[in-house]
Amino acid sequence: MDRRNFLRAAVGVAASNALCGFSPLRAMQIARKRKVVVVTFGGGARDEETFAPEGQENIPHMLNELIPQGTFYTQVINQGILGHYVATASLATGAYETLNNFASTPPQNPTVFEYFRRDLHRPQEDAWVIAPSNGFNRIGGSDRREYGPRFGAEVLLPKQLLASAMSQGSHIDYEHLLRDNYETPLFTPQTGGGEVNLHRTAEILKLSVSDFMRNARTLSSPDELSVFMARQLMTQVAPSLLWITLHDIDIAHSGAFSLYIDGIQRSDRLCAEIWHAIETNPEYKGCTTMFILPDFGRDSDTNPAGNGFQHHRTGDALSRTTWLLALGPGVRQNAVVDRPVDSLDLVPTLGSMMGFSPNFAKGKALHEVL
Repeated sequence: MDRRNFLRAAVGVAASNALCGFSPLRAMQIARKRKVVVVTFGGGARDEETFAPEGQENIPHMLNELIPQGTFYTQVINQGILGHYVATASLATGAYETLNNFASTPPQNPTVFEYFRRDLHRPQEDAWVIAPSNGFNRIGGSDRREYGPRFGAEVLLPKQLLASAMSQGSHIDYEHLLRDNYETPLFTPQTGGGEVNLHRTAEILKLSVSDFMRNARTLSSPDELSVFMARQLMTQVAPSLLWITLHDIDIAHSGAFSLYIDGIQRSDRLCAEIWHAIETNPEYKGCTTMFILPDFGRDSDTNPAGNGFQHHRTGDALSRTTWLLALGPGVRQNAVVDRPVDSLDLVPTLGSMMGFSPNFAKGKALHEVL
């Protein structure tokens, strides 16, 4: 059984039929009320640990709650550089970025946030990025002259905020929330590029520094901290475009299989929590489309050039092929799309859905969800 048939059997849905394209008139009608939440995984999970029979126990929320409500793409191909920052930047621009994965530089092409804000004349607080890794501090806006940070997203780095709060006198051990396999002693990005500082965050989210610290103390991972901040942001600001990058799965680089599985299970639960937050928030319920997708996969166990689940260095089919789930109003439920699509297709899809033109994006809109 090939991968697409295997995934179709795993999720228990029927192949979707080709649907009509998205009309410009419809885009104009919904653009003013449509909201989108994008959730990406920094560090994908293999089929063996997720959709295969032996891995399905790790993703009960995805299989039993989320996929039945949406359209599931079985073959999403990433043909770019398999580094987390550069791959996420490619997802956000709709063009394969070639920047240094460990450099504190902005994307080379305009981001979805810049297209959204410039074309639709949206205010700064209407587009946000939440990422646990401090390496993502420049993801909010490109260096393209006619776009750039003035049209970019607000970037919220919860771990950076936590470190800032700790520097103000806290003696509580929050090291479990500050650890991130993405960062090394050789890579400490400088502040700048749109991140929101501690006290401004407290003001925007109506959350005091002491409350932030108290809530952080109850959490067990950076991703849980990110989702806590996302819920607070949705309640207080209700941005129309919210991008959340989860990163716990990437603990796989440490070589501990059990921690990798923990990361998968936590990500599965957190995706369900985000969707629940959408469905119970009056500002989001009934007008929000949620997209969930890994940035790329991981190496196969049979490739001698890699280290199996631990890394994503070979560029083989398993490390480049992932999936995408879309759910929300107007998205066909309990459907699967088998045709191969490109990871760059996300931004054109968002453009068609929300009514902006991603002029430099290279992908094509996913018509099945429009």
